[in-house]
Amino acid sequence: MVVEMRKLGFSVGQKRIRTAMQVMGIEAIYPKPNLSVANKQHKKFPYLLRGLVVDRSDQAWAADITYIPLIKGFGYLFAIIDWFSRYVVEWELSNLLDTEFCMEALNRSLCEKSPEIFNTDQGVQFTSGQFTGKLEEKGIRISMDGKGRALDNVFIERLWRTVKYEEIYPKGYENMKDVRLGLKKYFEFYNNRRPHQGLDYRTPAEVYFGT
Repeated sequence: MVVEMRKLGFSVGQKRIRTAMQVMGIEAIYPKPNLSVANKQHKKFPYLLRGLVVDRSDQAWAADITYIPLIKGFGYLFAIIDWFSRYVVEWELSNLLDTEFCMEALNRSLCEKSPEIFNTDQGVQFTSGQFTGKLEEKGIRISMDGKGRALDNVFIERLWRTVKYEEIYPKGYENMKDVRLGLKKYFEFYNNRRPHQGLDYRTPAEVYFGT
C-alpha cells in the first residue's frame, strides 16, 4: 500500500498508512492468531446456554479473548460480561496469550459476585485446570461453546465488534499503556452511558443493577 500511494505522489510511510487503514476499518487479509487453540489433554464441558432463558443478572457470564492491533505491536484483551445485561464485569490486557491475565480478571470478578453459569470457548486458557478449578471451587457450572460455533458466545462477539469499531480502530493506539487508558475510559462509557437497542435503550449498568 505504501508503494502504491508513493507512486501516486503521496509522501507517506508505513505508520501513516497503518493508522489510516485502522481508522477506515480496512485491514490486509492474512491468517489471524488463533486464540481458541484447544488442548486435547484438558477436560471439555458441554454448552449449557442453548435454549436457556437468561432473565436475570449473574445467571450467566461469558468470557473470551480478542486480538488488539497496535501501531507498535499488538496485545490481547480478555473480558467477562454478564449475559443478561451485557455489562462488562471485568477485563484485562496482556502482550502474552497466557492464562495468567485471564486469571487476574477472573479472580477480581469473583471477589464480590459470581454467576450460576460461566461460558467460554474451548481455548487452552479456559480449559486449564487453573481456570476451571477456580470456577468449580466457587460452585459455578462451567459451559463451553461447541467447537467452531462462535455464535454460542454471541454477546461477547458483539462486544468485540463494538469495542474495535468504536474505540480501537478509530484511535489507532500505539502501545499497551495507551490502549489500557483508553479502554478504561471506554468500558466506563460502555457500561454506564451507552444505551443498547437490545436493552430497550437502557445501559448495561441500569439493567445489571436493576436501576
